[in-house]
Amino acid sequence: MAARPRLTVALVLVLSAAYGAGVQYLGSLVHHPWGADVASLSAPWLFLAFLAGTTQRDPTRAALLGLGATFAALVGYFLLTDSPLEGAQYSFANAHGFFVSNAPVILGGVVTGPLFGWFGQQWRTRRAIAGALAAAAAFCLEPFARRAAVRPIHMLGRGYAVTSPIDSHVVVAAEIAVGLALAAAVLVGRSRTRASA
Repeated sequence: MAARPRLTVALVLVLSAAYGAGVQYLGSLVHHPWGADVASLSAPWLFLAFLAGTTQRDPTRAALLGLGATFAALVGYFLLTDSPLEGAQYSFANAHGFFVSNAPVILGGVVTGPLFGWFGQQWRTRRAIAGALAAAAAFCLEPFARRAAVRPIHMLGRGYAVTSPIDSHVVVAAEIAVGLALAAAVLVGRSRTRASA
């Protein structure tokens, strides 16, 4: 692998880890309950893998980088979760507890990371819209899927209560708006590619 592709991969992984740490930080903003709502969104994690895949021309490398970006973000999330900034200390017991309690997320990432990485590569190389529209649909449909599938959670120990999957109507509206904007960008990009062909 040449120096430039290696630098791209390293940059994607570092930015992904920073994303994961940022999500954890948002979730810890107890004075701003919307921060927990933003931090609990799944669609941006799928889009992270999609973006990672757009940096690659080879489908296998794109899938692997989608997986790598997903796990780099999880590591960043973990490192901030158990950091002294959060009043915790790094230990084997904390790491074990984090990864066991997040096993469904980790297993989901094993599937979605490579899949959305490949979707990103297909968008870059062929302007294939199915995967790109799946990423957009994740943003649009997540609030409704969460409301239908998740029972209310009460987090009274952190100083606030989450009484529905996403409490903030602003967060829901913003997520749907991002999905619609992404879908529009995909359709415009595809039509421009066809017009120039």
